[in-house]
Amino acid sequence: MPPTLGELTAAVPELDAPREVRLLSMERPLTVLRVSLHHPTPGSATFAYVPPQVEHDASPLLVGRGPDAHLRLQLPRLSRQHLSLEPYLEKGGARLTFSLKVLSRKGSVWVNGLTLRFLEQVPLGAVNRVAFSGIQMVVRIEGGTSLEAFVCCFHLSPSPLIYRLRAEETDERESVPQEQPPPGSGQGAPDHLGFLHSPLQPSPGGAPEIPLQREPLDGALS
Repeated sequence: MPPTLGELTAAVPELDAPREVRLLSMERPLTVLRVSLHHPTPGSATFAYVPPQVEHDASPLLVGRGPDAHLRLQLPRLSRQHLSLEPYLEKGGARLTFSLKVLSRKGSVWVNGLTLRFLEQVPLGAVNRVAFSGIQMVVRIEGGTSLEAFVCCFHLSPSPLIYRLRAEETDERESVPQEQPPPGSGQGAPDHLGFLHSPLQPSPGGAPEIPLQREPLDGALS
């Protein structure tokens, strides 16, 4: 006797619910880039277009003053696309890794002790300090397991993020004041890497950082 319509319907597996469960089980935590920004001009409109957070796919995140920049900074000295944070997967790796690439012909970008010029790039470590056109930027990377997207969380700092010993660490010849933290502020002296002691520094036992290199004293930028 052939099965009835009700028996056929009952025999069809409920695909929707198991499929949703499978999709949920495939979700992976996103890598988070915590980006702190500082510019010395009080009340500057430089960061007027900086959002609190941006979720981005696994393509380069553009930084510049152009309307197509994902991190848009209002400084006339910046190029429309000044630099990019570029995710990639290392051979044999299971998490996104990032590099910083210079896209501007204007001056240079200083990254972890290295001076980069047009189309040069460098891999980023767990905590990274960057300086360009008067902007100080510290990027802390917290690795997730997703390979499809990542999140940038932005923080605007009223105080300097990087202790700069020399003007060579910027892309301009200018007098850079050596700003010291006020007495009793709780900020310690700068360490040998140039960071002010702050919560942005990696905790002991954290992910290893790429070696930092210093520019020679006579390596002033043109």
